[in-house]
Amino acid sequence: MSPLRSMALIALGSLMCAGVAQAQSCDWPLWQNYAKRFVQDDGRVLNSSMKPTESSSEGQSYAMFFALVGNDRGSFDKLWTWTKANMSGADIGQNLPGWLWGKKPDNTWGVIDPNSASDADLWMAYALLEAARVWNAPQYRADAQLMLANVERNLIVRVPGLGKMLLPGPVGYAHAGGLWRFNPSYQVLAQLRRFHKERPNAGWNEVAESNARMLADTASNPHGLAANWVGYRATSANTGLFVVDPFSDDLGSYDAIRTYMWAGMTAKADPLAAGMLKSLGGMSRATAAAATGFPPEKIHVTTGEVEKNNGYSPIGFSASTIAFFQARGETALAQLQKAKVDDALNKALAPSAPDSAQPIYYDYMLSLFSQGFSDQKYRFEQDGTVKLSWEAACAVTR
Repeated sequence: MSPLRSMALIALGSLMCAGVAQAQSCDWPLWQNYAKRFVQDDGRVLNSSMKPTESSSEGQSYAMFFALVGNDRGSFDKLWTWTKANMSGADIGQNLPGWLWGKKPDNTWGVIDPNSASDADLWMAYALLEAARVWNAPQYRADAQLMLANVERNLIVRVPGLGKMLLPGPVGYAHAGGLWRFNPSYQVLAQLRRFHKERPNAGWNEVAESNARMLADTASNPHGLAANWVGYRATSANTGLFVVDPFSDDLGSYDAIRTYMWAGMTAKADPLAAGMLKSLGGMSRATAAAATGFPPEKIHVTTGEVEKNNGYSPIGFSASTIAFFQARGETALAQLQKAKVDDALNKALAPSAPDSAQPIYYDYMLSLFSQGFSDQKYRFEQDGTVKLSWEAACAVTR
């Protein structure tokens, strides 16, 4: 073989190896397995509600974001197309997605509860805006604009003594006598910044400030913990105060755990980031005090009391606090949670593991958010845009 031919073959081999390495770095096996397990071919997400055959707007919205992070435009389009057609009556400008879809009492299939869930609405709008930007797909941006205008009309309210705030849904959260109910985990600071960038006159930064005030309120949150639900009661035309939600309790659990994750993923340079991490420091103390070293499944925010459950802590709770502890400089706590999640996922997703060993939807979903962030698949910038690892190196998957 001539020296020239030998060098050419070596160069070709190097290019092939580089191509394989790039393809491997651009793949996201966790998303691919998640999609295989939970997402139908038509884009409907199963198992994201109480019944396996039902679908929720939450499940659809999170899957859209994961598809974006995984550079899976084909799945993204199917997810959005199914959601828009089936949960919004094909008119997203008029109908926010009903939060629950499945088999109705009359045995037909459709929206079971037309009330929307604003966290899903915002995740969809956010995923659409960012998909439009990175995939150069203007129709996604047009849909996001319609959704945001709808949210601004129906879910953004001005509250006495607080300012603009996001309702969890159109029905059931603004009550007679000056009472409102809020869900801290529904508001992701990066999203609010991105919406301000897109619609600077709509008041999204004011919503961000109001949310930060809710988390920092020491009267309703004396131990630095996030509640699942928070009440706010007007005391006059211009004043009010946060209270324990009268329709539930002061518990922080499966909703609230996401609040810590969003805070930990916020861009460090955001002017509200440091304050939010400080406001939620009670989770660090509660986790460090636990015999297992894992976050409590249920904790009362007004007393700091942990409900006894034999030390059980879902893997999704550990997943949700990795970025939070890391952002607070609590490396040992973060590493302990990461080790638990890695071990659980490695065992559950091993080729020899039965399907029954795989994580349930909620744990798996929280783990995708956490693992993707830890593995630097994505980052939120100060202006709310998402920085995706595949943008510079990978071709769009179609």
